[in-house]
Amino acid sequence: MTQFRALFAGLVAVFLVAAVPASAAEVQPYSPEALAEAQSAGKPILVDVYAAWCPTCRAQKPIIEDLTQQSKYKNLLILRADFDKDKDVLKELNVRSQSTLIVFKGKEELVRSVGSTSPVAIEGMLDLTL
Repeated sequence: MTQFRALFAGLVAVFLVAAVPASAAEVQPYSPEALAEAQSAGKPILVDVYAAWCPTCRAQKPIIEDLTQQSKYKNLLILRADFDKDKDVLKELNVRSQSTLIVFKGKEELVRSVGSTSPVAIEGMLDLTL
């Protein structure tokens, strides 16, 4: 009987974990078209400029992933821009450094940050979109 209870409890735990979404926010590669479309729709947007070699970017990634699992960010669109590959389009956004985070609500840029790895600061930026 004890084995049956343990098996049942394990199955319940698996179903509960499977029911939790991986992320409330949608993540897409950055493109000027994706940004313009989301802005026209009035969506909350985070442009995350990263570089694979950047230790600050690697520190930001799990913070952003953890925060955006919260249901309050269910409408947030994260556009990930590769600092090394998207240089031309990033000039339009006046981005000069990797680890830049830019928050928009529709067409309005609300705030930007370069190099922040503070979960509180990043959450504060994202909360501006709510």
